[in-house]
Amino acid sequence: MTQAMRVTLTQEAPAAHWGKADITFEGNLARIHLQGSDALRQIQMAARKLRSQGIASAALEGEGWDLNRQWVFAQGFVTAKAGWDISWTGDEATLRELASRMEAARFVRQLTNETPENLSPVKLATQAGHWIKELGGDKVSFRIIEGEQLLEEQWIGIHAVGRGSERPPAMLELDYNPLGADAPVSVALVGKGITFDSGGYSLKASEGMLNMKCDMGGAATITGALGLAIKNGLNKRVKLFLCCAENLVSGRAYKLGDILTYKNGVTVEVVNTDAEGRLVLADGLQAASATGAPLIIDAATLTGAAVMAVGGNYNAIFSPDEAVIELTREKARSVAERVWPLPLDPWHKDMCPSAYADTANSRPVKGGGAGGASNAAGFLWRFVRDDAKWLHMDLAGSFEDSAGALWAAGATTHGVLTLAELIKDAD
Repeated sequence: MTQAMRVTLTQEAPAAHWGKADITFEGNLARIHLQGSDALRQIQMAARKLRSQGIASAALEGEGWDLNRQWVFAQGFVTAKAGWDISWTGDEATLRELASRMEAARFVRQLTNETPENLSPVKLATQAGHWIKELGGDKVSFRIIEGEQLLEEQWIGIHAVGRGSERPPAMLELDYNPLGADAPVSVALVGKGITFDSGGYSLKASEGMLNMKCDMGGAATITGALGLAIKNGLNKRVKLFLCCAENLVSGRAYKLGDILTYKNGVTVEVVNTDAEGRLVLADGLQAASATGAPLIIDAATLTGAAVMAVGGNYNAIFSPDEAVIELTREKARSVAERVWPLPLDPWHKDMCPSAYADTANSRPVKGGGAGGASNAAGFLWRFVRDDAKWLHMDLAGSFEDSAGALWAAGATTHGVLTLAELIKDAD
């Protein structure tokens, strides 16, 4: 077995012969030299460098390794391929929390990095349901609505997007209830679960389609967050809805110019079949609203516009309620994740006009036009109950197409901790 590289933190500058190096080595000891104000970012970058040098096993030692510093080290060190190992340090509570975070992260990574052939919509819903059931036991019940049954229950968007595939679309309805049958629902969660996104008839270019197995990242992320909250003793009723489909081209696929009439009566003209995420989330948000939950949270790899706005190191957040925005920022800071609010005003609901329906699902221009992420959020707002607090998280930072300075290629799990904290502390 390969001996683990011992890794310590120091505020001291490296010896002169190391130049400006941020990592120095002495035998089997690596020292990370913290310089400047953003220690967490430096630690994650250093971990990425160590892993890139072929170091597969790390043992964290010495002073300064608090919970978040150890976690960001892990975020930089892990890769999609197996074969890495980290030994933590700290008291029992710290070790327990790191183990819980890692279990949730492994679930999210495994699901998001899975090949689209191996992860059909029904399989995504099934795996998510069974994982939460394993964690919550008899406090958890769920059902999966699939195929034509979606139409019978008026889940129009999921059915339309997924009908072009031979593998049926599905909605997971899951109830975590540790309080008893009549307990009110405190939080309702919604996740986008597009297991592969070709763009449909608005077909993506090959390079844009390559990593579209990650388009179910919202479903994985929000399920991972619920699982982590349960691991940490969640004692409130939460309902989870995953909106799962493959967006493919066939003789049965939905088409540009189609008009969908949703359960709440809103009509939507399809002007871009590659703006499918908001069509499936519309169903999930209506289901979440029907629970009466005072807080509704959705997570989705929804728009390229969010990535253009905030890059890959942040997730974009939207809410009409400033208190929800500030709480989300506070929770993200507490767990060393990054979020950034983008605009959302009532007029954003009308930024995708249609001559034939109440709204269109996008604007008929490349990328949805200016303000595309906010316009998408405005579309979703139409399907949220008026008296609910609502957070929409556009997961710009949940997946890396290729390895970079902070992350290996693949799922990052960025967002799981923030959402878990929101679930845990919701009123």
